[in-house]
Amino acid sequence: MSFFPCGHSRREFVWQMGGGFAGLALTSLLDQDGFFGRHAVASDVPQSGPLNGPLAERPTHFPAKAKSCIFLMMNGAPSQVDTFDYKPALEKYAGQPLPEGKNYINSGGRRVGFLTPTFRKFRPGGESGLLVSDYLPNIRRHADKLAVIRSCHTDSHAHGSALVAMNTGKTFIGRPSLGSWCVYGMGTENQSLPGYVVILDKRGGPIGGQPNWSSGFMSAAYQGTLFRPSGNPILDLKGPNWVTPEIQRGQLDLLAQLNHQHLQQRPGGEELAARITSYELAYRMQSETPEAVDLTKESEATLNMYGVGQKPTDEFGRNCLVARRLIERGVRFVQLYSGGGHLEETWDAHESIEKNHGRHGAEVDQPIAALLTDLEQRGMLEETLIVWGGEFGRMPFSEGQNAPGRNHNPYGFSMWMAGGGVRGGMTWGETDDFGFEAVIDRVHLHDLHATILHLMGFDHTRLTYFHQGRDERLTDVFGNVVTGILA
Repeated sequence: MSFFPCGHSRREFVWQMGGGFAGLALTSLLDQDGFFGRHAVASDVPQSGPLNGPLAERPTHFPAKAKSCIFLMMNGAPSQVDTFDYKPALEKYAGQPLPEGKNYINSGGRRVGFLTPTFRKFRPGGESGLLVSDYLPNIRRHADKLAVIRSCHTDSHAHGSALVAMNTGKTFIGRPSLGSWCVYGMGTENQSLPGYVVILDKRGGPIGGQPNWSSGFMSAAYQGTLFRPSGNPILDLKGPNWVTPEIQRGQLDLLAQLNHQHLQQRPGGEELAARITSYELAYRMQSETPEAVDLTKESEATLNMYGVGQKPTDEFGRNCLVARRLIERGVRFVQLYSGGGHLEETWDAHESIEKNHGRHGAEVDQPIAALLTDLEQRGMLEETLIVWGGEFGRMPFSEGQNAPGRNHNPYGFSMWMAGGGVRGGMTWGETDDFGFEAVIDRVHLHDLHATILHLMGFDHTRLTYFHQGRDERLTDVFGNVVTGILA
Protein backbone atom coordinates (compact mmCIF):
# COMPACT_ATOMS: atom_id res chain seq x y z
CA MET A 1 0.00 0.00 0.00
CA SER A 2 1.49 3.36 -1.05
CA PHE A 3 1.44 6.45 1.18
CA PHE A 4 1.33 10.18 0.53
CA PRO A 5 4.10 12.38 2.00
CA CYS A 6 1.72 13.23 4.87
CA GLY A 7 1.93 9.62 6.03
CA HIS A 8 -1.64 8.60 5.08
CA SER A 9 -2.66 6.03 2.50
CA ARG A 10 -4.80 6.95 -0.53
CA ARG A 11 -7.79 5.27 1.13
CA GLU A 12 -7.32 7.29 4.32
CA PHE A 13 -6.95 10.51 2.33
CA VAL A 14 -10.16 9.88 0.36
CA TRP A 15 -12.04 8.81 3.50
CA GLN A 16 -11.02 11.93 5.45
CA MET A 17 -11.77 14.19 2.48
CA GLY A 18 -15.23 12.65 2.17
CA GLY A 19 -15.81 13.10 5.88
CA GLY A 20 -14.97 16.76 5.51
CA PHE A 21 -17.52 17.30 2.72
CA ALA A 22 -20.14 15.46 4.78
CA GLY A 23 -19.33 17.72 7.71
CA LEU A 24 -19.99 20.80 5.60
CA ALA A 25 -23.41 19.46 4.62
CA LEU A 26 -24.18 18.53 8.23
CA THR A 27 -23.17 21.97 9.46
CA SER A 28 -25.49 23.61 6.93
CA LEU A 29 -28.41 21.40 7.94
CA LEU A 30 -27.83 22.00 11.65
CA ASP A 31 -27.65 25.76 11.08
CA GLN A 32 -30.94 25.74 9.16
CA ASP A 33 -32.48 23.79 12.03
CA GLY A 34 -31.35 26.46 14.51
CA PHE A 35 -29.03 24.09 16.36
CA PHE A 36 -26.23 26.62 16.90
CA GLY A 37 -28.58 29.35 18.07
CA ARG A 38 -29.94 27.11 20.83
CA HIS A 39 -26.55 26.60 22.46
CA ALA A 40 -24.83 29.19 24.64
CA VAL A 41 -21.17 29.71 23.91
CA ALA A 42 -18.51 32.13 25.08
CA SER A 43 -15.28 33.19 23.46
CA ASP A 44 -12.16 31.85 25.11
CA VAL A 45 -9.76 34.01 23.12
CA PRO A 46 -9.29 37.63 24.25
CA GLN A 47 -9.50 40.13 21.43
CA SER A 48 -8.37 43.71 21.90
CA GLY A 49 -8.92 44.27 25.60
CA PRO A 50 -10.78 43.23 28.76
CA LEU A 51 -14.16 44.32 27.43
CA ASN A 52 -13.89 41.76 24.62
CA GLY A 53 -12.08 38.97 26.49
CA PRO A 54 -13.38 35.79 28.12
CA LEU A 55 -14.37 37.69 31.28
CA ALA A 56 -16.35 40.35 29.40
CA GLU A 57 -19.87 40.83 30.73
CA ARG A 58 -22.48 38.91 28.72
CA PRO A 59 -26.29 38.70 28.77
CA THR A 60 -27.97 35.75 30.41
CA HIS A 61 -30.69 33.59 28.85
CA PHE A 62 -33.44 35.48 30.62
CA PRO A 63 -33.73 38.33 33.17
CA ALA A 64 -32.98 37.28 36.75
CA LYS A 65 -32.72 39.05 40.09
CA ALA A 66 -29.45 37.43 41.13
CA LYS A 67 -26.34 39.00 39.63
CA SER A 68 -23.87 37.28 41.94
CA CYS A 69 -23.62 34.34 44.32
CA ILE A 70 -21.95 33.69 47.68
CA PHE A 71 -21.64 29.97 48.43
CA LEU A 72 -21.06 29.26 52.14
CA MET A 73 -19.49 25.79 52.13
CA MET A 74 -19.58 24.03 55.49
CA ASN A 75 -16.70 21.67 54.76
CA GLY A 76 -17.09 18.29 56.47
CA ALA A 77 -20.90 18.10 56.38
CA PRO A 78 -23.14 19.54 59.12
CA SER A 79 -25.87 17.37 60.63
CA GLN A 80 -29.30 18.14 59.20
CA VAL A 81 -31.11 16.72 62.26
CA ASP A 82 -29.09 19.08 64.49
CA THR A 83 -29.51 22.26 62.43
CA PHE A 84 -32.54 22.64 60.11
CA ASP A 85 -34.47 19.32 60.07
CA TYR A 86 -36.13 18.73 63.45
CA LYS A 87 -37.23 15.12 64.03
CA PRO A 88 -39.41 14.50 67.12
CA ALA A 89 -39.24 10.74 66.45
CA LEU A 90 -35.58 10.78 67.43
CA GLU A 91 -36.58 11.90 70.91
CA LYS A 92 -39.39 9.39 71.12
CA TYR A 93 -37.15 6.46 70.17
CA ALA A 94 -33.89 7.77 71.63
CA GLY A 95 -31.46 5.02 72.61
CA GLN A 96 -33.34 2.34 70.73
CA PRO A 97 -32.01 0.31 67.82
CA LEU A 98 -33.10 1.05 64.29
CA PRO A 99 -36.53 -0.25 63.24
CA GLU A 100 -36.41 -3.65 61.59
CA GLY A 101 -37.06 -3.83 57.87
CA LYS A 102 -35.54 -0.43 57.17
CA ASN A 103 -32.62 -0.61 54.77
CA TYR A 104 -30.19 1.53 56.73
CA ILE A 105 -26.78 1.61 55.08
CA ASN A 106 -23.98 3.07 57.17
CA SER A 107 -21.03 4.41 55.22
CA GLY A 108 -17.37 3.60 55.56
CA GLY A 109 -17.86 0.41 57.56
CA ARG A 110 -18.46 2.34 60.78
CA ARG A 111 -20.53 0.95 63.61
CA VAL A 112 -24.26 1.58 63.72
CA GLY A 113 -25.35 2.76 67.14
CA PHE A 114 -28.72 3.88 68.44
CA LEU A 115 -31.18 6.58 67.42
CA THR A 116 -29.95 9.85 68.87
CA PRO A 117 -32.00 13.04 69.30
CA THR A 118 -30.70 16.50 68.52
CA PHE A 119 -28.11 17.78 70.96
CA ARG A 120 -29.59 21.29 71.14
CA LYS A 121 -33.16 22.54 71.06
CA PHE A 122 -34.95 23.73 67.93
CA ARG A 123 -36.88 26.99 68.20
CA PRO A 124 -39.12 28.87 65.72
CA GLY A 125 -37.74 31.97 64.02
CA GLY A 126 -39.42 34.95 62.38
CA GLU A 127 -43.05 35.22 61.39
CA SER A 128 -42.77 31.98 59.44
CA GLY A 129 -41.89 30.01 62.57
CA LEU A 130 -39.17 28.15 60.68
CA LEU A 131 -37.43 25.78 63.09
CA VAL A 132 -33.69 26.30 63.52
CA SER A 133 -31.54 24.76 66.25
CA ASP A 134 -29.69 26.58 69.00
CA TYR A 135 -26.40 25.92 67.20
CA LEU A 136 -27.37 28.80 64.87
CA PRO A 137 -29.45 31.30 66.90
CA ASN A 138 -28.36 34.37 64.93
CA ILE A 139 -29.18 32.81 61.57
CA ARG A 140 -32.58 31.88 63.07
CA ARG A 141 -33.36 35.61 63.31
CA HIS A 142 -33.30 35.61 59.49
CA ALA A 143 -35.66 32.64 59.17
CA ASP A 144 -38.05 34.60 56.97
CA LYS A 145 -35.31 35.00 54.36
CA LEU A 146 -34.40 31.30 54.17
CA ALA A 147 -35.68 28.60 51.84
CA VAL A 148 -34.53 25.40 53.53
CA ILE A 149 -34.32 22.37 51.24
CA ARG A 150 -34.64 19.35 53.53
CA SER A 151 -34.60 16.66 50.86
CA CYS A 152 -31.14 16.95 49.30
CA HIS A 153 -29.27 13.78 48.33
CA THR A 154 -25.99 13.08 46.56
CA ASP A 155 -23.91 10.26 45.04
CA SER A 156 -21.03 9.70 47.45
CA HIS A 157 -20.46 9.19 51.17
CA ALA A 158 -16.73 10.09 50.97
CA HIS A 159 -15.68 13.69 51.62
CA GLY A 160 -13.30 14.05 48.67
CA SER A 161 -15.63 12.84 45.93
CA ALA A 162 -18.75 14.37 47.53
CA LEU A 163 -17.11 17.81 47.74
CA VAL A 164 -16.03 17.60 44.11
CA ALA A 165 -19.58 16.55 43.19
CA MET A 166 -21.15 19.43 45.11
CA ASN A 167 -18.82 21.84 43.33
CA THR A 168 -18.72 20.35 39.83
CA GLY A 169 -21.70 18.00 39.47
CA LYS A 170 -19.60 14.81 39.23
CA THR A 171 -17.71 12.69 41.74
CA PHE A 172 -14.59 12.55 39.55
CA ILE A 173 -12.15 15.40 38.99
CA GLY A 174 -11.64 17.33 35.76
CA ARG A 175 -15.02 19.07 35.46
CA PRO A 176 -15.64 22.84 35.59
CA SER A 177 -16.93 24.05 38.94
CA LEU A 178 -20.19 25.88 39.55
CA GLY A 179 -18.42 29.23 39.83
CA SER A 180 -16.64 28.60 36.52
CA TRP A 181 -19.95 27.93 34.77
CA CYS A 182 -21.41 31.17 36.16
CA VAL A 183 -18.44 33.28 35.02
CA TYR A 184 -18.33 31.47 31.65
CA GLY A 185 -21.98 32.35 31.10
CA MET A 186 -22.11 35.86 32.57
CA GLY A 187 -18.60 37.22 32.52
CA THR A 188 -17.88 39.69 35.30
CA GLU A 189 -18.77 43.32 35.94
CA ASN A 190 -15.32 44.34 37.18
CA GLN A 191 -12.44 43.64 34.79
CA SER A 192 -9.90 44.55 37.50
CA LEU A 193 -10.90 41.73 39.85
CA PRO A 194 -11.34 37.99 39.27
CA GLY A 195 -14.83 36.88 38.35
CA TYR A 196 -14.63 33.92 40.75
CA VAL A 197 -12.94 34.03 44.16
CA VAL A 198 -12.44 31.22 46.71
CA ILE A 199 -11.47 31.88 50.34
CA LEU A 200 -10.37 28.83 52.31
CA ASP A 201 -10.30 28.20 56.04
CA LYS A 202 -6.87 28.91 57.54
CA ARG A 203 -6.85 25.35 58.92
CA GLY A 204 -6.60 24.04 55.37
CA GLY A 205 -8.52 23.45 52.17
CA PRO A 206 -11.08 20.78 51.29
CA ILE A 207 -10.05 17.21 50.56
CA GLY A 208 -9.35 17.11 46.84
CA GLY A 209 -8.04 20.66 46.76
CA GLN A 210 -7.89 22.60 43.49
CA PRO A 211 -10.38 20.48 41.46
CA ASN A 212 -13.12 21.95 43.67
CA TRP A 213 -12.69 25.38 42.04
CA SER A 214 -11.17 24.27 38.75
CA SER A 215 -12.36 25.36 35.32
CA GLY A 216 -11.88 21.78 34.11
CA PHE A 217 -11.89 21.52 30.34
CA MET A 218 -12.79 25.21 29.98
CA SER A 219 -10.26 28.00 29.64
CA ALA A 220 -8.24 28.63 32.80
CA ALA A 221 -9.64 32.18 32.72
CA TYR A 222 -12.79 30.82 34.39
CA GLN A 223 -11.21 29.02 37.33
CA GLY A 224 -11.46 30.29 40.89
CA THR A 225 -8.79 32.64 42.25
CA LEU A 226 -7.66 31.74 45.77
CA PHE A 227 -7.62 34.51 48.37
CA ARG A 228 -5.80 33.80 51.62
CA PRO A 229 -8.05 33.94 54.73
CA SER A 230 -5.67 36.20 56.64
CA GLY A 231 -2.93 38.70 55.88
CA ASN A 232 -2.24 39.70 52.28
CA PRO A 233 -4.99 37.92 50.27
CA ILE A 234 -2.75 37.27 47.26
CA LEU A 235 0.98 36.71 47.64
CA ASP A 236 3.43 38.49 45.32
CA LEU A 237 0.72 40.76 43.93
CA LYS A 238 3.05 43.74 44.30
CA GLY A 239 6.33 43.63 42.39
CA PRO A 240 9.74 44.91 43.50
CA ASN A 241 10.02 48.63 44.22
CA TRP A 242 12.34 49.29 41.29
CA VAL A 243 9.71 48.12 38.78
CA THR A 244 7.58 51.21 38.21
CA PRO A 245 4.06 50.99 36.74
CA GLU A 246 5.41 52.43 33.47
CA ILE A 247 8.14 49.76 33.23
CA GLN A 248 5.68 47.00 34.06
CA ARG A 249 3.15 48.30 31.53
CA GLY A 250 5.83 48.29 28.83
CA GLN A 251 6.87 44.74 29.70
CA LEU A 252 3.28 43.50 29.53
CA ASP A 253 2.61 45.30 26.25
CA LEU A 254 5.66 43.66 24.65
CA LEU A 255 4.73 40.29 26.06
CA ALA A 256 1.15 40.66 24.85
CA GLN A 257 2.34 41.59 21.36
CA LEU A 258 4.57 38.49 21.16
CA ASN A 259 1.87 36.24 22.58
CA HIS A 260 -0.77 37.50 20.16
CA GLN A 261 1.59 36.92 17.23
CA HIS A 262 2.16 33.39 18.46
CA LEU A 263 -1.59 32.89 18.96
CA GLN A 264 -2.47 34.12 15.45
CA GLN A 265 -0.14 31.52 13.99
CA ARG A 266 -1.70 28.82 16.18
CA PRO A 267 -5.43 29.59 16.48
CA GLY A 268 -7.38 27.83 19.20
CA GLY A 269 -4.59 27.90 21.77
CA GLU A 270 -6.71 28.10 24.92
CA GLU A 271 -3.84 27.88 27.41
CA LEU A 272 -1.98 30.77 25.85
CA ALA A 273 -5.16 32.83 25.55
CA ALA A 274 -5.89 32.25 29.23
CA ARG A 275 -2.31 33.21 30.12
CA ILE A 276 -2.63 36.50 28.22
CA THR A 277 -5.84 37.25 30.12
CA SER A 278 -4.23 36.32 33.45
CA TYR A 279 -1.28 38.67 32.93
CA GLU A 280 -3.55 41.61 32.20
CA LEU A 281 -5.90 40.77 35.09
CA ALA A 282 -2.98 40.49 37.52
CA TYR A 283 -1.73 43.91 36.45
CA ARG A 284 -5.14 45.51 37.04
CA MET A 285 -5.58 43.64 40.34
CA GLN A 286 -2.50 45.33 41.77
CA SER A 287 -4.44 48.54 42.21
CA GLU A 288 -7.95 47.17 42.78
CA THR A 289 -7.48 44.19 45.10
CA PRO A 290 -5.78 45.90 48.09
CA GLU A 291 -8.64 48.39 48.29
CA ALA A 292 -11.30 45.70 47.91
CA VAL A 293 -10.03 43.72 50.91
CA ASP A 294 -9.08 46.72 53.08
CA LEU A 295 -11.41 46.36 56.08
CA THR A 296 -10.05 49.52 57.74
CA LYS A 297 -12.46 51.40 55.52
CA GLU A 298 -15.41 49.73 57.27
CA SER A 299 -17.08 51.33 60.29
CA GLU A 300 -16.52 49.99 63.79
CA ALA A 301 -20.21 49.09 63.96
CA THR A 302 -19.91 46.96 60.80
CA LEU A 303 -16.78 45.20 62.06
CA ASN A 304 -18.48 44.43 65.37
CA MET A 305 -21.58 43.16 63.59
CA TYR A 306 -19.48 40.60 61.68
CA GLY A 307 -17.48 39.68 64.79
CA VAL A 308 -14.17 40.93 63.37
CA GLY A 309 -11.54 41.11 66.09
CA GLN A 310 -13.59 38.85 68.35
CA LYS A 311 -13.28 35.17 69.20
CA PRO A 312 -14.28 32.79 67.68
CA THR A 313 -15.80 34.80 64.81
CA ASP A 314 -12.84 36.87 63.63
CA GLU A 315 -11.66 34.78 60.66
CA PHE A 316 -15.02 33.83 59.15
CA GLY A 317 -16.34 37.30 59.93
CA ARG A 318 -13.50 38.84 57.92
CA ASN A 319 -14.13 36.43 55.06
CA CYS A 320 -17.85 37.23 54.96
CA LEU A 321 -17.12 40.95 54.99
CA VAL A 322 -14.53 40.55 52.20
CA ALA A 323 -17.13 38.55 50.24
CA ARG A 324 -19.61 41.43 50.54
CA ARG A 325 -16.97 43.93 49.40
CA LEU A 326 -16.05 41.75 46.41
CA ILE A 327 -19.67 41.28 45.35
CA GLU A 328 -20.19 45.02 45.80
CA ARG A 329 -17.38 45.58 43.30
CA GLY A 330 -18.74 43.29 40.62
CA VAL A 331 -17.18 39.90 41.42
CA ARG A 332 -19.60 37.28 40.16
CA PHE A 333 -19.07 34.25 42.42
CA VAL A 334 -17.47 33.96 45.87
CA GLN A 335 -17.12 30.71 47.80
CA LEU A 336 -16.20 30.71 51.50
CA TYR A 337 -15.07 27.56 53.31
CA SER A 338 -15.76 26.92 56.99
CA GLY A 339 -13.57 24.11 58.27
CA GLY A 340 -10.27 22.96 56.83
CA GLY A 341 -8.12 19.87 56.95
CA HIS A 342 -9.87 16.78 58.22
CA LEU A 343 -12.14 15.34 60.95
CA GLU A 344 -12.81 17.67 63.88
CA GLU A 345 -11.11 20.63 62.20
CA THR A 346 -14.11 20.55 59.85
CA TRP A 347 -17.82 19.86 60.42
CA ASP A 348 -17.02 16.12 60.29
CA ALA A 349 -18.52 15.30 63.70
CA HIS A 350 -17.62 11.63 64.23
CA GLU A 351 -16.44 12.20 67.78
CA SER A 352 -19.11 14.53 69.17
CA ILE A 353 -21.85 16.61 67.59
CA GLU A 354 -22.00 18.91 70.57
CA LYS A 355 -18.26 19.54 70.66
CA ASN A 356 -17.89 19.86 66.88
CA HIS A 357 -21.02 21.77 65.89
CA GLY A 358 -20.80 23.90 69.02
CA ARG A 359 -17.34 25.02 67.90
CA HIS A 360 -17.97 25.54 64.19
CA GLY A 361 -21.48 26.88 64.65
CA ALA A 362 -20.14 29.57 66.98
CA GLU A 363 -17.54 30.52 64.34
CA VAL A 364 -20.00 31.10 61.49
CA ASP A 365 -23.39 31.94 63.05
CA GLN A 366 -22.82 35.63 63.79
CA PRO A 367 -20.88 36.38 60.56
CA ILE A 368 -23.50 34.75 58.32
CA ALA A 369 -26.31 36.59 60.09
CA ALA A 370 -24.33 39.83 59.70
CA LEU A 371 -23.84 39.14 55.99
CA LEU A 372 -27.61 38.74 55.50
CA THR A 373 -28.30 41.91 57.49
CA ASP A 374 -25.60 43.91 55.71
CA LEU A 375 -26.71 42.88 52.22
CA GLU A 376 -30.33 43.71 53.04
CA GLN A 377 -29.47 47.13 54.48
CA ARG A 378 -27.45 47.98 51.37
CA GLY A 379 -30.20 46.86 49.01
CA MET A 380 -27.99 44.07 47.68
CA LEU A 381 -29.73 40.94 48.98
CA GLU A 382 -32.19 40.67 46.11
CA GLU A 383 -29.30 40.75 43.65
CA THR A 384 -27.12 38.32 45.62
CA LEU A 385 -27.90 34.62 45.95
CA ILE A 386 -26.69 33.06 49.23
CA VAL A 387 -26.24 29.26 49.35
CA TRP A 388 -25.42 27.38 52.58
CA GLY A 389 -24.59 23.71 53.03
CA GLY A 390 -22.05 20.91 53.07
CA GLU A 391 -21.16 17.98 50.83
CA PHE A 392 -23.74 15.69 52.52
CA GLY A 393 -25.43 15.30 55.91
CA ARG A 394 -25.10 13.02 58.92
CA MET A 395 -26.85 9.91 60.22
CA PRO A 396 -29.71 10.07 62.74
CA PHE A 397 -28.01 7.41 64.87
CA SER A 398 -24.79 7.39 66.85
CA GLU A 399 -21.54 5.68 65.95
CA GLY A 400 -21.74 2.88 68.46
CA GLN A 401 -22.93 2.67 72.07
CA ASN A 402 -22.64 5.85 74.16
CA ALA A 403 -21.03 7.63 71.19
CA PRO A 404 -22.19 11.24 70.66
CA GLY A 405 -20.97 11.53 67.05
CA ARG A 406 -22.73 10.83 63.75
CA ASN A 407 -21.45 9.30 60.51
CA HIS A 408 -21.77 10.56 56.89
CA ASN A 409 -25.21 10.56 55.27
CA PRO A 410 -25.57 11.17 51.51
CA TYR A 411 -29.18 9.94 51.42
CA GLY A 412 -30.91 12.97 52.95
CA PHE A 413 -29.63 16.34 54.18
CA SER A 414 -30.46 20.05 54.31
CA MET A 415 -29.23 23.13 52.50
CA TRP A 416 -30.68 26.62 52.31
CA MET A 417 -30.75 29.58 49.95
CA ALA A 418 -31.61 33.22 50.52
CA GLY A 419 -31.87 36.43 48.48
CA GLY A 420 -31.53 36.48 44.69
CA GLY A 421 -35.14 35.64 43.83
CA VAL A 422 -35.63 32.99 46.54
CA ARG A 423 -38.90 32.74 48.48
CA GLY A 424 -38.02 32.96 52.18
CA GLY A 425 -39.55 31.57 55.37
CA MET A 426 -40.24 28.14 53.92
CA THR A 427 -39.06 24.55 53.69
CA TRP A 428 -39.02 22.26 50.66
CA GLY A 429 -39.07 18.49 50.69
CA GLU A 430 -38.87 16.06 53.58
CA THR A 431 -36.74 13.25 54.91
CA ASP A 432 -38.30 10.22 56.63
CA ASP A 433 -39.36 10.30 60.29
CA PHE A 434 -35.79 9.82 61.49
CA GLY A 435 -34.03 12.11 58.97
CA PHE A 436 -32.21 9.26 57.25
CA GLU A 437 -33.21 9.68 53.60
CA ALA A 438 -35.09 12.12 51.40
CA VAL A 439 -38.57 10.79 50.65
CA ILE A 440 -40.71 13.76 49.48
CA ASP A 441 -39.74 16.21 46.70
CA ARG A 442 -36.22 14.80 46.52
CA VAL A 443 -33.54 17.25 45.35
CA HIS A 444 -30.40 15.78 43.80
CA LEU A 445 -27.30 17.96 43.51
CA HIS A 446 -28.08 18.28 39.76
CA ASP A 447 -31.43 19.82 40.74
CA LEU A 448 -29.64 22.11 43.17
CA HIS A 449 -27.23 23.26 40.46
CA ALA A 450 -30.06 23.71 37.93
CA THR A 451 -31.87 25.91 40.46
CA ILE A 452 -28.79 28.05 41.20
CA LEU A 453 -28.18 28.59 37.48
CA HIS A 454 -31.88 29.43 36.97
CA LEU A 455 -31.71 32.05 39.72
CA MET A 456 -28.64 33.50 37.96
CA GLY A 457 -30.58 33.74 34.68
CA PHE A 458 -29.62 30.50 32.89
CA ASP A 459 -31.46 27.58 31.40
CA HIS A 460 -29.12 24.83 32.59
CA THR A 461 -29.86 22.75 29.47
CA ARG A 462 -28.60 25.57 27.22
CA LEU A 463 -25.52 26.68 29.15
CA THR A 464 -23.13 24.34 27.36
CA TYR A 465 -19.47 24.04 26.44
CA PHE A 466 -18.41 22.00 23.43
CA HIS A 467 -15.74 19.50 24.49
CA GLN A 468 -14.53 16.34 22.76
CA GLY A 469 -17.51 16.20 20.43
CA ARG A 470 -20.17 16.77 23.08
CA ASP A 471 -22.04 19.77 24.42
CA GLU A 472 -21.10 19.47 28.09
CA ARG A 473 -23.10 21.11 30.84
CA LEU A 474 -22.93 21.37 34.63
CA THR A 475 -25.96 19.13 35.14
CA ASP A 476 -24.96 16.55 32.50
CA VAL A 477 -28.28 15.15 31.18
CA PHE A 478 -30.14 15.52 34.48
CA GLY A 479 -31.51 18.26 36.68
CA ASN A 480 -34.81 19.99 37.35
CA VAL A 481 -35.29 23.49 38.73
CA VAL A 482 -36.84 23.49 42.22
CA THR A 483 -39.57 25.93 41.25
CA GLY A 484 -41.22 25.73 44.68
CA ILE A 485 -38.56 27.94 46.29
CA LEU A 486 -38.67 30.68 43.67
CA ALA A 487 -40.17 34.02 44.68
